Amino acid sequence: MNPLYNFAIRAFGTGIKIAALRDEKVKKLHDGQRDALDYLRATLTPGKRYIWFHSASAGEFEQARPMIEMIKDKHPECKILLTFFSPSGYEVKKNFPLADAVCYLPLDTPRRVRTFLDLVNPSLAIFIKYEFWGNYLQELKRRGIPTYIISAIFRPSQVFFKPWGGMMRSMLKCYTHIYVQDERSKSLLAGIGINNVTVAGDTRFDRVTDIMKGCKEIPEIKAMKESGGVFMIAGSTWQPDEANILPYFNSHPELKLIIAPHEVKPERIAAIEAAISRKVYRLSTLTAEQAAGADCVIVDCYGKLSSIYTYGDIGYVGGGFGVGIHNINEAAVYGMPVIFGPNYKKFKEAIEMIAAGGAFTYRSKEELDSILDRMLSDGDFLAGAGKSAADYVKHNLGATACIYADIEPVVTRNLDY
Repeated sequence: MNPLYNFAIRAFGTGIKIAALRDEKVKKLHDGQRDALDYLRATLTPGKRYIWFHSASAGEFEQARPMIEMIKDKHPECKILLTFFSPSGYEVKKNFPLADAVCYLPLDTPRRVRTFLDLVNPSLAIFIKYEFWGNYLQELKRRGIPTYIISAIFRPSQVFFKPWGGMMRSMLKCYTHIYVQDERSKSLLAGIGINNVTVAGDTRFDRVTDIMKGCKEIPEIKAMKESGGVFMIAGSTWQPDEANILPYFNSHPELKLIIAPHEVKPERIAAIEAAISRKVYRLSTLTAEQAAGADCVIVDCYGKLSSIYTYGDIGYVGGGFGVGIHNINEAAVYGMPVIFGPNYKKFKEAIEMIAAGGAFTYRSKEELDSILDRMLSDGDFLAGAGKSAADYVKHNLGATACIYADIEPVVTRNLDY
C-alpha cells in the first residue's frame, strides 16, 4: 500500500500500545496482535494449507460460521484458520471446535503480513462483511491466493464511492469475488467499475435458522413460561433500552420479562434489579420452584439468549439508542415480532422487516408504550406480526449454499496438498 496508509497503520498500532496501558480490553488486543505470529509458528501443521477466515468480531463470526460448518461437513480434512480483530470476538470464540487455529490478526504492516502469509500459506481467504486491510489484500492478490468477502453490504455514504476514495477502491480490486447482501450494493460497486460481484444474501439467516433447530431446553424458563402471561424477551440491552422497557413492565402484570443485558457485569445486573418492582430472579441461581412464580428473570450469563428466545411472544433487541441494534434475526426466527430503538438505518434486515410488518421501532417511551399496548391487547395483531418476522427470515435463507457452490472448486483444489 502507499506510504500514507502504512504510516496510518503504524500510528494506529502505536495508539493501541499506549491505550493498552490503561484499558484491559485494548491490552488484550495489543497482546493478541503481538503474540499471533508466535502462536501460529507453534500451532500450524507444517506443509498444510489452511482456509483462512477473518472476522472483525463476534457478530461477523456468526456470518462466517455457516460457511465454516458447510466446508467442514463436506470436507472434514480441511484445515481452518480463524482470525479476529476485536477481543469481543476472539475471547468468546477462541475455542471454536471447527477451527484448527484461532488468533488475533497481526497488525496490517507489510512485514507482518508477509510473515503471516508465509506461515499460513492459505489456499483461500474469506473476509466477512466490512473487513478491508490494504496490505493483506494486496499481498494476497500478489501471491495469487483466491480471496473473497461474503455478506458484504455497501452504502453510498462509504468512502469507496467518494472522489477521494481511490485507495479504498483499490482494495476492492484485490478480491477474487465479492458476495453482497443486496442489489443496491451490486449497483454501487458497478458504478465504480467493480463487476466481480454476486448478490448472495446474508449468511446470518442460515445461522439463526441452524441455532433455532438446535436450541436447548432451559427447564427453569420453561417452568416460568408454563405459569402463563405474555413473554417479552429483551436481548442485548443497554441502559437506555432498560429505561424504557422496565417502567412499562412494572405497571403491566400480564407481561412477563426475560432480560439479557449486553454487558453481564455485577453493577449492571444490580441496577436492573433495583429498577424492577416485581418478583425478579437471576438465571444463574434460579430454581424451578422460583421460576413458576417469577415475573422477571435476568440472564446473568453468556450463551443462553439464543435458546431463551424460543419462549418469547415479543422480542426486543437492544442497541438502538447507541451505535446500532444487535442481531434481530436471532429473535425473529422464532416467530415473534421484534422491537428496537431508532438507530437501525444501517441494518438492511431491520428496514426490510419493518416494511414486512414483523418489526417495530420507537424513539420515545410513549411510542414504545403504544406498541406494547397494541401487542398485549390484540392477539391477532401479535400473531400476525410474529408470522411476518418468521416469514422474512425464511425468505432470506440460502446465502451459504449459494456462496459455497461458487467456491467449492477452490476449496477442493488443495485438499491433497
